[in-house]
Amino acid sequence: MDLFVGIDLGTSALKAVLGDGEGRILRSARVPYRTSSPHPGWSEIDPRLWEEALYGALRELQEGTPSWDEVRALSFSGQMHGLVLLDREGIPLRPAILWNDSRNAEEVEYLNEGERRLLLLQETGNIALCGFTLPKILWVRKNEPEIFERTARILLPKDYLAYRLTGRFASEASDLSGTLLFDVARGRYSEKALALAGIREEMLPEVLPSTGLVGSIGREASVRSGLPEGCHVYIGGGDQAIGALGAGILGEGLLVSLGTSGVLLLPEDSYSYDPEGRLHSFRRADGGYLLMGCTLSAADSLRWWAEGILSRSVPEVVSALPERTEEEVLFLPYLMGERSPINDPRARGTFWGMTSSTTAEEMALAVMEGVAFSLYDVYRAMGERTSSLKEMRLIGGGARSPLWRRMLTDLIGLPARSPLAEEGPSYGAYLVARSSYEGKPLAELVQGIPLGESVLPDPERGKRLRAKYARYKELYRRLKGF
Repeated sequence: MDLFVGIDLGTSALKAVLGDGEGRILRSARVPYRTSSPHPGWSEIDPRLWEEALYGALRELQEGTPSWDEVRALSFSGQMHGLVLLDREGIPLRPAILWNDSRNAEEVEYLNEGERRLLLLQETGNIALCGFTLPKILWVRKNEPEIFERTARILLPKDYLAYRLTGRFASEASDLSGTLLFDVARGRYSEKALALAGIREEMLPEVLPSTGLVGSIGREASVRSGLPEGCHVYIGGGDQAIGALGAGILGEGLLVSLGTSGVLLLPEDSYSYDPEGRLHSFRRADGGYLLMGCTLSAADSLRWWAEGILSRSVPEVVSALPERTEEEVLFLPYLMGERSPINDPRARGTFWGMTSSTTAEEMALAVMEGVAFSLYDVYRAMGERTSSLKEMRLIGGGARSPLWRRMLTDLIGLPARSPLAEEGPSYGAYLVARSSYEGKPLAELVQGIPLGESVLPDPERGKRLRAKYARYKELYRRLKGF
């Protein structure tokens, strides 16, 4: 039986799944790694740690799989926006700068001034944010000129792994959409954006479809990775686009992802962009379009409160929560600044409304509500585009919480379902590998994804939460001047 591997290169761990040609996941593996923060606001990692994690995960999948030689194809999902700089020999010149790095605030302000902001919106469909790749390039050019001068190749995180397996420099539109170097509407690099960055197109990877074949595993790569010779490597896509596949969403529907960060993703038939720059315009894995908004500290806000402040585990804290409270405690989850829809890197996390009787559990509940409010904020920014929606899909570690599921369902007012497979982006990457190798349309495989039971919204709970959301918005407006 043909076997397929899906790889998800995440921020803190690489996850891999092994599946067959019938949609069954046979084995999974997870290899964690640590990012470094040598200065406040910095987040980076040596790309070679990703390569070690990849080989470790593949060895774990191989153990106990007697039919390993029947692995026919592999594909990727990967964290977006990261900057990997290579020299002429293909060796990393410095640690990769990750999506959650905020050292480039000055570069973002420069890019969002006057005509440059308009140029980026018109050319790439997005404004500059600290997470995106272009301001990272400008930071390196200004602060590490010797590194910039030696740079021969610029890659995104997952594309570095594809290069190490095949020797080919390639990427695709869904991931490149988050670089501010790519014309999302036309599916090609933007000459004007490259001029802003001070780079040449030949420094960037070749653009393939998400289902595009990068290459096959040769003898040397087989020895390093454990993959059988001849195994096909397909490029895959950015984690949000590929995660949507794993949730059963391709051309329509609303995806709400509650992971370390939080994401709302809305497929669109035609290209559009938000002229206010509140939302992101990206490409889908099948070549269509996506409208997306991101809140930076979602489940990570609860982890911070539980582990960092209370020194307790997240499950321990959540199990002790009241379902609701009369306390008027509010929490703004802006621990890393915020992206959609306020795009304010200087926003800060805030508790408000505590009294001498407020408990740690009530504050934890406020954290969960604040994250739900931040996601609802993105939903509201999508406006009329959501009017025809009948259902949404919830994915991510935070979506396993019944309380968080109910909050989001009540706030947004749509029934919600989650895929039974919890692998998410790695499962989506498996689908890409299988679709590409078998020649089957992605839509055919996505339609067959099994889903759990529907969670229905409660109008009364939704009304109460939306009233509290209005106070949440007013709190941010009042604090913004500080």
